[in-house]
Amino acid sequence: MAKLLAVDVGNSNVTLGAFEGDRLLATWRFATDVRRTADEHNLLLQGMLRSKDVIPADIPAAVMCSVVPPLTSAIENALENLLGVPPMVIGRGTRTGIKVNYDRPQDVGTDRIADAVAAYRLYGGPCIIVDLGTATVFDAISADAEYLGGAIAPGMTLAAEALYQGTSQLRRVDLQAPEKAIGRNTTDAMRSGLVFGYVGLVEGMVRRFAAEMSPEDPSACRVIGTGGLAKIVAAQSDVFQEVNEDLTLVGLQMLYELNGGE
Repeated sequence: MAKLLAVDVGNSNVTLGAFEGDRLLATWRFATDVRRTADEHNLLLQGMLRSKDVIPADIPAAVMCSVVPPLTSAIENALENLLGVPPMVIGRGTRTGIKVNYDRPQDVGTDRIADAVAAYRLYGGPCIIVDLGTATVFDAISADAEYLGGAIAPGMTLAAEALYQGTSQLRRVDLQAPEKAIGRNTTDAMRSGLVFGYVGLVEGMVRRFAAEMSPEDPSACRVIGTGGLAKIVAAQSDVFQEVNEDLTLVGLQMLYELNGGE
């Protein structure tokens, strides 16, 4: 029986995870839409949970993070209506066990903090997290549990859509690697640029991060891939030591426990 529902409100998708203790029982994902009301989210959440035989009334608690301010209160209210208790919302004042060394610590997205907590506790430090979603986000965590900063680039899907929207003759393509880097047709040329290009981006940024974080031994940095597109990069490169698509949800469960959740 699920004891905790973790909810990650992202720019493209809202991701849910049902936990029993630290065991992730099931996950769900639906498109982010700021036009939906709390009532609509309530109905949507009920249907998704029941699709995998998870009964909302049996879940005693929830934890959430959000990088979409217009949706935060709607989903917070939906969760309270669904479960009968308000969710723990990760934000300022949340105990994390991570020291944020950022010019403005409040500017670091709560999803990135959840990723940092999970990565450090699961894999240790120093580590580099590469989150491949709407944006491609790199985060650096020291051996002493310090969030050192990161880098943000447009995501692979965002870049593909920009190519389609910003040109007259290029079409939408699916994100799969072609057989060769040198495309012999427009579709393969776009796939090459998007997939192999982003593999090169990830590898290059990881090298730079590792050299700055551990100049004497860059290989000491563990590299963790997460996000919906991590497997695409992992299939073309050995840059990741770990791929954990549920890193944010796991981090939310850890944060819930760190802040008094049972």
